[in-house]
Parts: sequence; structure tokens; C-alpha cells
Amino acid sequence: MTVLDRRLNAARPDLADERLRGRVEAARFVAGRPAVVSVPVADIRTAPAPEAGLDSQLLLGDGVAVFDEGDGWAWIQSARDGYVGYVRADALAASGPAVTHRVAAPRSFVYSRDDLKAPRVGTLSLGCGVAVSGHAERRGTRYALLTGGGAMIAAHLLPAGEHAPDYVAVAEALEHTPYLWGGTSGFGIDCSGLVQLSMRMAGRAVPRDTDMQENAFAPVDPAAGLRRGDLVFWKGHVAVMLDRAEVIHANGHTMLTTREPLAAAVARTAPVHGAPTSYRRP
Repeated sequence: MTVLDRRLNAARPDLADERLRGRVEAARFVAGRPAVVSVPVADIRTAPAPEAGLDSQLLLGDGVAVFDEGDGWAWIQSARDGYVGYVRADALAASGPAVTHRVAAPRSFVYSRDDLKAPRVGTLSLGCGVAVSGHAERRGTRYALLTGGGAMIAAHLLPAGEHAPDYVAVAEALEHTPYLWGGTSGFGIDCSGLVQLSMRMAGRAVPRDTDMQENAFAPVDPAAGLRRGDLVFWKGHVAVMLDRAEVIHANGHTMLTTREPLAAAVARTAPVHGAPTSYRRP
């Protein structure tokens, strides 16, 4: 049988995705049942245990397929990027209201009512999906009223069918976001998570990890000149070109999302990542 990437294929010796029948060996095959993320951020872990490593994250409103559930954990595959792993079962709901808007600010509050002085009842990340049932205006501030209760600043939301015109500008808005291995949100993000979330807000679905992203984009010769939006890949790392000379990236050196000259980044990361492996143009 073919050995498949465990990050993108739900296959264990005891259980596998029905769609993999004939490609992998498993004691049992099942079709995943649909569910939706019902918390602001849900961690995808390598095993069903709180101490297991963080692989990736899902955001409020994301869809998943659930293949197995037990002891408070669900084995899932993300509908958005195909990532497979374990999440807390209580982070999922069988269904939810249809997402009408996505958070377009790095982070935004949910208030108990349409008043910025009202108690905060939640905090959402860039990319979280919400259902808006109406709008209200109070003292010059426009609020989006959420299905099920609560209100958000309307200017912090973007209709689900609309997208940011420049993914690099989205990445720039995340400058100073803390670095988090496996993070994909405005609360904490890693290098490939920065690329994926920024492009997602610009309407482009891209793979999750650096090796997947490097294979997804066309190579470009840096000698011909790099430009805004190009990607620089190292083994296990990626940065976004802001212009011909400067990059922005979530990195373990500063433990933040920061900008710096590409030449400085290449020199500094050489002992850890070696030289860049390729330059790509989305």
C-alpha cells in the first residue's frame, strides 16, 4: 500500500477515511461526518492529549469532517486545507449558522450588546467566521449584530464573499503578532500560518506547511528581481517580500511577526535553516 502524508490523509491502522479504501490498510473505513468549529480557535494536535504537539489551528466557523471521537477528543480533517489531527470535541458543533462575515481586523471583541462600553463576551481572530443578522448604530459607531446574540464593530468585519485586495497588506497588519509554532491566528502565528491566513483573507486557498507551500507556487529567479508578494523559502521557513529588499515573517528569533531586510534574514538564519531553497511567486 502507498504511504500517504499523515498530515493530509486520515489513516490509522484501526480506522481510515472511506475515500482512502484501496490505498491504505486499516481495520475499518468510515465516512467523516460534518461538524463546525464553535470556539474562536481550536488547536489541532498530533495526538489526543493536551500535552501533544500543536500541528495547526482551526478558526471559528471552519468546517471539518469527524472520523472518530472518544475521551473528549475528535479525530478530524479540516475542510479548508485538508489538515488531519486531533481537536477537543467540545470545540466542535454538529452545525452552526451560515457564516456571513469574517473578521478582517487582526483581533476584535464581541460585546454583550451594541455598545463598546458593554461587557466583552468574546475575542475573535482575523479570519474567524460569524453570522450577522443585522446592524445598529450608536453614537456614531456601527455595530454588526450576531445571530445568537452579541455585537461586533461592523468595520472589523468583511462579507464572506469579499476579499482583501492585497495579501501582503494583511500580513503587514499582523506585524508584532506573537510567534506560535503551529499557530494560524491573530493571537499567535507561525511563518507558514502567516502566509496561509493572509492569502486566505485575499481569497486564495493555500496549503498549511512550508514544504506544501513551496511546492504549490511557481519558482522565480531572484536575479531577475524580487517584488512585493514573492515568497522566500528556507528548509522549514518562509518569508513574504514587502518590496525588492525587505521581508515580513513570523520567526523564532524575535518570537514575533517582524520585518527586516532580506539580506539580514538570510545571513542570520544561515546557521539554522541554511541558504534559501527557493523563491516563489504566488
